[in-house]
This record gives sequence, C-alpha cells and structure tokens, in this order.
Amino acid sequence: MQISPGLGMFIMFNNYAHDVATALLAASAFTMRATVRVQAEIGTQASARFFLQVYGIMRKFFRISLWWIVLGGIPRTIFYTSFEWANAVDKLQVPALIFKHILLSILVIIGIVAWRRLKQQAARLEASLAEDK
Repeated sequence: MQISPGLGMFIMFNNYAHDVATALLAASAFTMRATVRVQAEIGTQASARFFLQVYGIMRKFFRISLWWIVLGGIPRTIFYTSFEWANAVDKLQVPALIFKHILLSILVIIGIVAWRRLKQQAARLEASLAEDK
C-alpha cells in the first residue's frame, strides 16, 4: 500500500506520540510510587493530604496517557505492516522493532498495575483521614 506524504507524517507523529504516552504512563506510576514512599516515611496528615492532591492530578495524566495509548494504537495497528514493519524490514531492524514493542507492552502493564495499587493506597489514606476527623 502506497502511503501519501501527509498520511505518512500523521502516522509517524502518531507512532511517536504513542511511544511517548507509553513512557509517560510508566514514568507517572514510578513517580507516584516514590511519592507514596516519601508520604509513608513522613506519615503525617499533611503528607497524606499532599499525596492525595498529587494523586488526583497525576491520575488525570495517567488516564490521558492510557487513552492516547488505546486511541493512538488504532491507526498504528491499521498501518503497522505498510509503515512501521515495512520500514524495519527495509533497514534490517525487525529484532529492534520486536524488542521495542515487547518493552513498551511491559511498561504499559507495569504502569497499569502500579496505578491500581496507587488507587488502593489513595483509598486507604482517604479512609484514615476520614477517621481522624
């Protein structure tokens, strides 16, 4: 399938943004896990409230990243063989492409699992703050 230059630019941007969204999803989870550890070390109501505020903001960031991964994956999947795979074959980079997709899949899974655990941590902190009132 011949891809027009305009469509090719869109696909290339989409694929790049898709990869960045994946990295941001995982990075946001790692950052929030660090925030959880600091909050636990401090262990005050103020640190719990701070964590919950940051969690609320970063949760939106996580959701946007996750939606971009899902929605950006649609055109990426549609044009995968004619754009990304064909380019990797031409440049003898198929193993690198496979490795990249395995790594990105692992990052998404780790990010989602971490955010599920963060949700539980946030619920526990909210409950403990409600008890202290």
